[in-house]
Amino acid sequence: MKRKKVLFVCTGNTCRSPMAEAVLRRLVRESGVKWWDVLSCGIDAVKDSPMSENSANVLRENGLPYEKFKARRLTQKLIERSTIVITMTERQRMLLEDCGNVRCISQFCGFDIPDPYGCGMEEYRITYRAIEFACHNILDNYILKFEE
Repeated sequence: MKRKKVLFVCTGNTCRSPMAEAVLRRLVRESGVKWWDVLSCGIDAVKDSPMSENSANVLRENGLPYEKFKARRLTQKLIERSTIVITMTERQRMLLEDCGNVRCISQFCGFDIPDPYGCGMEEYRITYRAIEFACHNILDNYILKFEE
């Protein structure tokens, strides 16, 4: 069976989308779902940039160490190889709406995920909790239903 892929997209691929990648990857693994991969990238990412320190710290706090992460820049090839592309904001979705199966994370949680870049740890923790909520809904309302 061909692998399916979720691709999270944000601006720089150093804060929100890597957190979403780590969270959903763990949820997929723990649920026992097969044939799904999770990746992330950024519309304006600088290739191979490290994850933001606060994002890495929040992931560690939640048992998701992700030290080997390197940022990826969004390409048409990444979009074409993805089953679903999920942006962090409606504005990002609108930029990519003609590229394929692009949705905004707000379809899964009811709100955009604001960029915490440059903010303190508490904003990153709030962002993490919002992403975690959205990822549970993505698993329950998309991935698990797709598997049926």
